[in-house]
Amino acid sequence: MFLKRWLAAFLLTQLVEVPIYGWALRGRLLVAFTASAITHPIVWFVIQPLWPGRYYQGVLVAEAFAIAVEAIYLQRAGNLRRAWAWSLGANAASVAASFATRALFHWP
Repeated sequence: MFLKRWLAAFLLTQLVEVPIYGWALRGRLLVAFTASAITHPIVWFVIQPLWPGRYYQGVLVAEAFAIAVEAIYLQRAGNLRRAWAWSLGANAASVAASFATRALFHWP
């Protein structure tokens, strides 16, 4: 069940973030896909289970990690200018989508 929820959340994240990063990277979709593919498993399988605090505090810590790692990756692998802003925007959009789908449909 946990793995199914992770896969659903990963797909939602990719559906939201890849088009944003793809736009910023002028169509380099493999680089766009890889950004979240690097961070998402660490967020789900390492940070969230080990976080001792409340759920939303863990989300903040996990998203700060994702924003930082993805920005550094996009700067280096994608040579993306303003990578921090793009990373913040893409991650904010995917978190908003996740909260919305959870509230509306109890998914993922």
